Parts: sequence; C-alpha cells; structure tokens
Amino acid sequence: MTVTTTPTSKNTATTHASPLDAERADLLTGLAAVRTALTSTVRGLSDEQAGGQPTASALCLGGLIKHVASIEEGWLRFAVDGPSALRYDLPDGVTWDDLAASTAREFPQWAIDHQNGFRMLPGETLAGIVARYEEVAARSEEIIASVPDLSATYPLPEAPWHEPGAVRSVRGVLMHVIAETAQHAGHADILRETLDGRKAS
Repeated sequence: MTVTTTPTSKNTATTHASPLDAERADLLTGLAAVRTALTSTVRGLSDEQAGGQPTASALCLGGLIKHVASIEEGWLRFAVDGPSALRYDLPDGVTWDDLAASTAREFPQWAIDHQNGFRMLPGETLAGIVARYEEVAARSEEIIASVPDLSATYPLPEAPWHEPGAVRSVRGVLMHVIAETAQHAGHADILRETLDGRKAS
C-alpha cells in the first residue's frame, strides 16, 4: 500500500493511504456485507439466547460467529504465510479414519478447537465474541490492502478435504471466506427465526 504525504502547513503534514484498486475494494465490500448479514442475527440477544440451540442441529448463534471469525483469521494468515498457517497434524498412531469415526485415542488440539468454535463456552459473552470478530475483520482489511498480489498462490495443507496438490490464491482465499460467511449467515437466519421469530433480513 502506498502512503503519500501532503503538506498542510510549514511544520505539519497529513498522511493519506492510497485508495484500494477496484477488485480489492469490491472483495472487501462483499465480505463486509456478508459479515453484517451474520452479525445482524444476534442483535438484541442475551448471552443465554446466543448460546442456545433452538433447532435439531448443535449450532448456536454465538458459536457461528466464533467459527466464522476463526475461519477468516486462519485463511487470512494463509494468504500471508502460506500452508504453515493452516496445519492439520495428527498425533502419532492416529489416522484420519480414526478422527472421522471419533475413535481416535487422542484428538489433535486443532480438532478440539474446531469443535469448541461452534459453541459458547463458560465465561464467553456475545459482546466479547462480536468484538473479537470485529478485530479479525479489521486485520483482514489491513492484510488485503497490503498484500502485494491477489494472484499469489500457495499449496493447500494436506487434509482429506483438500485435493492432493491443490493450491489457492489470495483471491481464492477471499472468495472462500465470503462464501463460508454467507453460508453461515443463512444458518444464523434460521436459528434466529426459530429462537424468537425475528428475521434478520
């Protein structure tokens, strides 16, 4: 990101960030829109309501926001650091089949964190969850504004849900985060309407 300095008087200067190119601006606008669609579903809720599971699924509104914040944070780290930012290591002697069948003798911390990301844990508050999401969003916007090339591509980390040898560009990362956020905003709409009849959109 280019920074220019415009003199305003003999002894002072004002710093202006150069505007984003059109593609980055459009991607960030799209991401901001789906973030708003998601967070609007929790307006006016108590912590208890945000942690409730009003449907047959195990999803709750606070957990969805936690999950999406974590996903966005991880993928934007990937956009900067590549596959080392998203690792899915397994404990010795544990296979992917063990994890899928929930028969692993030991579960990796990333899998535990993933599961806990869908729930509001004791001591967590809706305000705290939303505030963290806002911090993640602000950091994402800084990264997208400063990353040199949206076409920069990294190999995806090894995991059963990634094709062997698959790669993803920074642009692809942003499209993935937008799609995931939009998907969960739809889930959140259903949860909120089931919870108290309020429609977020």
